[in-house]
Amino acid sequence: MGISLRKKVSIIFFVYILICALLWIINDYRNNLLAKKLRIIDSQSIFLNTILEARRYEKNFFLYFDITDLEHAFHYLKEGEIIFNKIIDDLYSGRKLSQKLDNSYKKLTEYKLSIEKLLSMHQDADASKASGQKDNDLNFQNKIRNLGKQITDDIEQIVKLERFQTDNMIKKARIYLVLMTLGILILSIVIALFLFFSVNRPLKSIEHAIQKIVEGDYTNIDIKIKSKEFVSLVTSLNNMINELNRRSEQLIQSKKLASLGTLTSGVAHELNNPLNNISSSIQIVLEELEDDNINFKRELLIESEKQVDRARDTIKALLEFSRETSYKPIPVNFKELVHKTVRLTKGELPTNVELNIDFSDDIQIFADPQRIQQVLINLILNGVHAMEKGGILSIKANSDREKGEVCFQVKDTGKGISPLHLSKIFDPFFTTKEVGKGSGLGLSVTHGIIEHHGGRIEVKSKIDKGTTFTVYLPAPPPSNA
Repeated sequence: MGISLRKKVSIIFFVYILICALLWIINDYRNNLLAKKLRIIDSQSIFLNTILEARRYEKNFFLYFDITDLEHAFHYLKEGEIIFNKIIDDLYSGRKLSQKLDNSYKKLTEYKLSIEKLLSMHQDADASKASGQKDNDLNFQNKIRNLGKQITDDIEQIVKLERFQTDNMIKKARIYLVLMTLGILILSIVIALFLFFSVNRPLKSIEHAIQKIVEGDYTNIDIKIKSKEFVSLVTSLNNMINELNRRSEQLIQSKKLASLGTLTSGVAHELNNPLNNISSSIQIVLEELEDDNINFKRELLIESEKQVDRARDTIKALLEFSRETSYKPIPVNFKELVHKTVRLTKGELPTNVELNIDFSDDIQIFADPQRIQQVLINLILNGVHAMEKGGILSIKANSDREKGEVCFQVKDTGKGISPLHLSKIFDPFFTTKEVGKGSGLGLSVTHGIIEHHGGRIEVKSKIDKGTTFTVYLPAPPPSNA
C-alpha cells in the first residue's frame, strides 16, 4: 500500500525543516568559530603590542642604563603574561596549545625572569659598584635581546597564521553560504513542483469539474489521479453527480405527473368534442338506417373515424408525456410539436388570452420531443398565469444555420417579473405565486432540460409589460446526402 499524500507532504516538510535546521546549525557553528578566531587575533595583537613596549624599554635600558626603563619593561612583561594567560583560559580552555604558542609561553617566562633578575641585581647593587655592574649587564644583554626577538617573531608568525586561517574561513563561509542558498533553492523548487503536480493540478482539475457541475453538466468526472485522497474525493463527487442525475430524473417525472392535473381540463376538452361528434353521427345513422342515402351515411361514418383518430392521438400524446423516458434527441418539426402542445394546454387557455403562433413550417430542432414539449407546456402556462386580465401569448421561432441552432420565444404581455426575482426564477422551489398555486419546479426543470440538450434559456422582463423567454436549441446535423 502506497504512502498517502498527507504523509508525503508531512515527510517532505519535515525533511525540509530538518535540512534547514542542520544548515543553520552548521552556519552558526562556523560563525562562532570565526568570531573566536577574530577574538584570538585581537588578543594576540594586544599581547604583541605589550611585548613590543617591553622590548622598547628594555633597549632604552641597555642604551642609558636607567633602572626606570627596566622597571617599565618588567611591568609590561607582567601585563603581557596576564594577557597571555587570559588568551589561554578564554580561547584555548580544554584544548592543547600549539607547539609555537607553547614555546612562546616558555620564552616569555624566561624573558620575564631574566628581566626580573637583572632588575634585582641593579636594585641590590650600591652606587660604587654601578660602573662594574655595567660590565655584568653585558652578560644578560644578548640573552634578553634574543629572547625578546624570538618572542615577538613567534607571536607575529602566530598572528599571521591566525589571520591566514581566518581569511580562509571567510572565503569558505562565502562558498558555504552560496551552496546553502542553492541547496535551499533547489529543495524549495522540488517541493514546489511536487505540490504543483501532486496537489495543485489535481485540485484545479477537480475545481474545473465542479464548475461544470455548477453550469449544469452532470457527467461523471474522469480525472487520472494516483493519490488515494483525490481518488476518494473524485469518487465521492461522482457518487454525488449520479445521485443528482437520479433525483433530477425523479424530479422531472414528478413534475410531469403533477402537470397531469393541469392538463386534465385540456384533455377533457380534446376528448369531449370528438366523442360528441361520434355520438351525433351514430345517432343520425341509426335514425336514417332505413334511408337509401348511402353517401350521407358514409360521410358520417368517415367523420366518426376521423374523430376516433383525433381522440386516439390525444390519449397517445398524454401517455407519452407521462411516461418516464431517457433523453433521445431526434430531428423534430418544431411547428408540429408546438401544435400538439397547444392541444394539450387548450383547456388552460382562457378566452381573454389570444394565442399567436408565427413561424415557418420547415423549422427543425434536434431534441427529445417529449422533453421539449414539457418545456413548452411550462412556458405557455407561466405566460397564461401571468396574464390574469388577459393579453397576447406569442410563440415565435427562427433558424440560424451558421450557428447551427434554432431559437424560439414564448412572450406574454402579463405583469412581468421583478428585477429582484429575475435572477432566482430558475432556482428549484422558488415561486412568487401564493401557497398551493405553484411548486417552484417548473422553470427549474425547464432550465435543466434545455441545458441537457446543450442549449440555453434566457429571460427578459419588464413590470406590467410582460416577459419573454428565449430558448436556443441545436439544429439537426446536416445530412450526408
